[in-house]
Amino acid sequence: MATLRDVANRAGVSIGSVSAVVNRTAPVSATLRQRVTAAIEELGYAPDGVARSLKTGRTRTIGLVIPDITNPLFAALAAAIEVACDAAGYMLVLCSTADDPEKELRHLQLMRTQRAAGLILVLSGVEPGNAEAIRRIVTMPAVLVDRTLQGLDFDSVTLDNRAASRMAVEYLIRSGHRRIGIVTGRPGISISTERFEGYRQALAENGVGFREDLVACGDFRIDAAYDATAALLHRRPRPTAVFSTSNLTTIGVMRAIADQGFRCPKDVSVAGIDDFEWSTAFSPRLTTVVQPVKEIGLKAVECLLARLDGTSPAEPVRARFAPQLVVRDSCRVIG
Repeated sequence: MATLRDVANRAGVSIGSVSAVVNRTAPVSATLRQRVTAAIEELGYAPDGVARSLKTGRTRTIGLVIPDITNPLFAALAAAIEVACDAAGYMLVLCSTADDPEKELRHLQLMRTQRAAGLILVLSGVEPGNAEAIRRIVTMPAVLVDRTLQGLDFDSVTLDNRAASRMAVEYLIRSGHRRIGIVTGRPGISISTERFEGYRQALAENGVGFREDLVACGDFRIDAAYDATAALLHRRPRPTAVFSTSNLTTIGVMRAIADQGFRCPKDVSVAGIDDFEWSTAFSPRLTTVVQPVKEIGLKAVECLLARLDGTSPAEPVRARFAPQLVVRDSCRVIG
């Protein structure tokens, strides 16, 4: 089996130069990189990842922990993160927790025992003591994405969720709606709280009274959102519009409206948060607030690499991205 020294001899360079190319630990010229790469291919050299991890205490792997791989938002986020990790010379290991805090802790422990260099986390845990348990396990650099958790001082990359809700609800208000129902997310999760607060802020700032009977919990799941929307549609008076707080929630909302015999937007308007590639296949096409998923993923990797390189500030980074309202066909103007 070829060694690092064999590659250095074939390329006519030092072992340190070969290491810089293989491990991407230092800048090298294009010519040197080409010579080393050619020697690696000729000799069939493969770096000894196990030996390197024993020496450095970490591997060239980054763990990504998400709640649901079937959610288009998290799938798009994972794709963006994988591209950025690959460009930086890291392999991405993906774990999906099914929004189960206990499973999440098991995945985190596995990442620790496998010596992952760092973690990017979309947390599901809202149980008491969950932050403390995560803090005990996660001893490597980590970045929170999408959701935050009180008690964790990791870097975070999130959407401005209150602004996202205000955008959607204010658009409905400008369209003449005053009875605006909301299908909320899973209780206790930061984005659920923030998006609900944004909904209430938009109502208050525009002189629309808040009504408890127009609030229904969709738990960020299609089936729960379906039931929540069906309940809202039986309120008297019925809401003229429904604000959906996530992409999967919106699927449940739209199904419930159709199954209850109503038409969108003629009978009920819908505005939501999160987009997905096939949202325009809905009839009507969905009006929604979009978050820059690709940019959020790239920023998360950037923050993590800075922690790994020791170039981050001492205080945790708090990166927050602005949402954008995309107006389509699911809301109508009423007099």
